Amino acid sequence: MDVDKQETMEETILVGDDLMRGPPSPVVPKEIASHVLEGVELCDGILKNLFLCLQINDIEPFCQDEIVLYQQCVAKRDKEIRERLQDSEYKLGVSMPLEEAKERVTQLQSELTLLERRMILASGLQGMEGFRQRWSLHGQLGDTRKRLEALNNGLAKREGPSSPAPVEGATPAVKKRWFF
Repeated sequence: MDVDKQETMEETILVGDDLMRGPPSPVVPKEIASHVLEGVELCDGILKNLFLCLQINDIEPFCQDEIVLYQQCVAKRDKEIRERLQDSEYKLGVSMPLEEAKERVTQLQSELTLLERRMILASGLQGMEGFRQRWSLHGQLGDTRKRLEALNNGLAKREGPSSPAPVEGATPAVKKRWFF
């Protein structure tokens, strides 16, 4: 068997920018942070090891194991946090007093509107900084929409004649488009 005739396997070398694949980590609101983050592996030890490796070696190709471990940990952490955020919003929709739940729907709709406006402004930015802002805003928009949807599902789950009203009133604002 001739070694030169064997197919070579290309090796992919990960760099720091590879950590920006997929959606960014979710932003956890202060009011529910302690509940959502309880018991979640935050990957801080793995991140410290990655930084230590980069500090010692100066270049990323020597820290491949640390980058892969951090990527895997972050993916698992973010998935768990997103599920907990949606579950928390759903539970708030079911258990919160109706007026407070309506205020929360309005608050999330306002956040969505603000994020959509910021996304429009970021669409004019060029280069890597523009990409990073759009990437981050896109992730925040998706997470906030899912949180609002979970809150509305919790409100719809309520029993009583007045429960459909907030859900029906909340839906059109989510689909609203802004034009300048």
